[in-house]
Amino acid sequence: MIKYPHSSTIGSTGIRPFRIDIPKDSLDDLKFRLARTRWPEVQTDAGWDYGVSLDYVKELAEYWEKEYDWRKHEARLNGYPQFITEIDGAQIHFMHVRSPESDALPLILTHGWPGSIVEFLGIIGPLTDPRAYGGNPSDAFHLVIPSIPGYGFSGPAQGTGWNTPRIAKAWAQLMSRLGYTRYGAHGGDAGSLISREMGIQQPEGLLGIHVMQLFSFPSGDPEEMINLSEDDQNRLKVLANFRERAGYNAIQMTRPQTLAFGLADSPSGQLAWIAELFNGFGDTVDSVDRDAFLTNVMLYWLTNTAESSARLYHEDAHQPPSALQGPNKTATGVAVFAHDFQSMRRFAERDNTNIVHWSEFDRGTHFAAMDASDLLASDLQSFFRRFR
Repeated sequence: MIKYPHSSTIGSTGIRPFRIDIPKDSLDDLKFRLARTRWPEVQTDAGWDYGVSLDYVKELAEYWEKEYDWRKHEARLNGYPQFITEIDGAQIHFMHVRSPESDALPLILTHGWPGSIVEFLGIIGPLTDPRAYGGNPSDAFHLVIPSIPGYGFSGPAQGTGWNTPRIAKAWAQLMSRLGYTRYGAHGGDAGSLISREMGIQQPEGLLGIHVMQLFSFPSGDPEEMINLSEDDQNRLKVLANFRERAGYNAIQMTRPQTLAFGLADSPSGQLAWIAELFNGFGDTVDSVDRDAFLTNVMLYWLTNTAESSARLYHEDAHQPPSALQGPNKTATGVAVFAHDFQSMRRFAERDNTNIVHWSEFDRGTHFAAMDASDLLASDLQSFFRRFR
């Protein structure tokens, strides 16, 4: 079992170092459970049509049990400075990686579900030390990479009510606590929603936001559909296809606690639940490095955060009307990746009145920080250059 610092040991505004140290018993228990998985009976020709492929999960689970080396990836994570602090009654775990360039711009990076801080490991170097990667040192960032409350080493015991607006306020407080008076925000998936909410709230010091999705859809007004481009018509078809397959969304919005009984007890179940979205429901299988993917899964399994992470969907679906705000007037940049849910600018500009940067790429998925890290890092540098 993971032992988390008690809030009283942190203090109301204190920040203390954190190091990942998973007990051997937890790793032995994981292998024991994987070796004894009871697999479901499925149609042999089902593939990904009814859900995640049985053959795919069985093969991946065997690799996880017999070849994957957690200690190697634990050491990599521990190679970056990590901390714990308490904000609004919740424990917040975060990496804080400062650039060697003294005039670097602070940037907070937010993951989504079913991601984690692992998503950003591939862009830490290029963003904090572009000089070492053949880039311009004036593009450097100081990075703050938190785990959303209820995710990873932020831990499961956060209480209820942690919706997107509340997390956005906590992120502003975190940046202030770190002494940053000018900073940017970036995110994907739930991180896009949180970053956009920061733009709506406009905390002091926030210069601009950069996101990988703007979840803006047709309002039902026929006028919006006039002269819709062929690209946007195709994107609407992708959206319709996504809604048909995204059963996880309905379940986590309504019954995350019921779901968690299976995920908390079965690593193969947790693996399958996360693998479906990481593989685009079967459309982008293995786009993300296998070890990186499993390290991400480990952060859910080892911290027992299946329920608390899924709860964010329920919190947002049931937040009071007073929590809803808009539109977003903060300077906004958008990066659209080829194999992701693709934002449509016509609808995005209805709800985001200050889009000043829009990029579209011919590769990359919903997890572009992992499978198109070069494109994402370059786009972040390009967007935030205007604020330096």
